[in-house]
Amino acid sequence: MAKIGIIGGSGLEDPDILKNAKEIKVGTPFGEPGSSLLIGKIENKDVVLLSRHGREHTIPPTQVNNRANIYALKELGCTHLVTTTACGSLREEIGRGDFVFPDQFIDFTRHRKITFFEKFNEGDLKHVPMADPFDNNLREILIDSAKLLQLKHHSAGTIITIEGPRFSTRAESRMFRIWGADVINMSIAPEVILANELGIPYATIAISTDYDSWKDDEEPVSWEEVLKVFNRNVKNVIRLIIKAISKID
Repeated sequence: MAKIGIIGGSGLEDPDILKNAKEIKVGTPFGEPGSSLLIGKIENKDVVLLSRHGREHTIPPTQVNNRANIYALKELGCTHLVTTTACGSLREEIGRGDFVFPDQFIDFTRHRKITFFEKFNEGDLKHVPMADPFDNNLREILIDSAKLLQLKHHSAGTIITIEGPRFSTRAESRMFRIWGADVINMSIAPEVILANELGIPYATIAISTDYDSWKDDEEPVSWEEVLKVFNRNVKNVIRLIIKAISKID
């Protein structure tokens, strides 16, 4: 039976969404997860919620303990991972409030623990394939759910993760466009890498909140703008997650 891990926060901990919720703490060999975990049901499916940046959003992107987060969800038996992330658009056609379901990533982080395998046992080399890092079945469920809910969305795209917590310079933002990135965030790598290392199907819901800093006719991204647009769309995020979870077998 499927058990879905959800990494995000922002409205997903509403007791009206998660039925029969109980809070537990999980320790891991990699330290403590970013928050305690909430276990309950959505659409009669077992669900585990974890707040990536802590319940009060106090953990900066680089300090997120991604290894503990993913390991804890695996230990609790999660068979699928669905995550949410705010992102900046690097393409004119991806507007504020649009949903993007990435199929590729670029990892531009430099200071994070990016693997569970910091040493190899003899004869056990963990070079995990990463050509297609986001699970296609999960992505198709998210895409179909967005269509049913008539949410404006983009069914594929490349997401680049930067270290943060600062935003990009104009030169960096324009360089990422040249590289082929479509949206930019501070969270998905190495989260998706670690999920792949543990064999957990992973997909993300990226919500476009701004145009980063590449456009001359737009104000550069600010945290206040990100929050405003994300909060305006959080109800649609929840609707999408509920609809998708009902379809995960």
